[in-house]
Amino acid sequence: MKSTDEIRKLFQAACEDELPELINIYAKDDRIGVRKLAESAEKKVRALEKERQRIEGLKRYEREYAGYEYICGIDEAGRGPLAGPVVAGAVILPRDCDILYINDSKKLSEKKREELYDVIMGKAVACAVGYAAPERIDEINILQATYEAMRQAVCKLTPMPDILLNDAVTIPEISIRQVPIIKGDAKSISIGAASIIAKVTRDRLMAEYDKVFPEYDFAGNKGYGSAAHIEALKKYGPTPIHRRSFIKNFI
Repeated sequence: MKSTDEIRKLFQAACEDELPELINIYAKDDRIGVRKLAESAEKKVRALEKERQRIEGLKRYEREYAGYEYICGIDEAGRGPLAGPVVAGAVILPRDCDILYINDSKKLSEKKREELYDVIMGKAVACAVGYAAPERIDEINILQATYEAMRQAVCKLTPMPDILLNDAVTIPEISIRQVPIIKGDAKSISIGAASIIAKVTRDRLMAEYDKVFPEYDFAGNKGYGSAAHIEALKKYGPTPIHRRSFIKNFI
């Protein structure tokens, strides 16, 4: 008979498809510790099934527009900060996309976003990002700069998409069909993936800026107007990556 520790290692090493068999074997074991291992594994299986169902629900728009070969999700990160660029993500996922836990990037932990970034980049048919720098934001306003970053991202894709699923907006000067979806990053797997790519890309960039301008804690606040950031802005003045049109009330 295997010891509880050996059984624990079996559960830990088991792939998802192997868990149901292990649960059947050990669910009625005389040892409380072993039964708890089986119960824990059963909760994991149920949670995975629930997540699969949620992801299937996120494919609603992708199924609706399945007549298009390359469906692209578009989203942005960084419209609100006082500093740094706005970044747009554009992602074409495979039709049989099986990536779990994709969601609106704001609903995910930093660790989960980083994990999903690598998975999305590895599995996407195509993926690209576009940027609009702070000075461009000041020049043409944040909305127009966001559109510009989105157009950039779309133009970098190979293959080019046949249809765009956008988070709420309709991008000017693009001839590809567009479908704006309110809160699309939480309703479409493609837009959710794009939101993760945009957010992680921008967060990493702000962490690099933090090394150049450590007084502002850009790695922590990502350029948003935290109390400490505003205090540093008043004390040290703006950096080259601050949006002058956003900081008028602080300097």
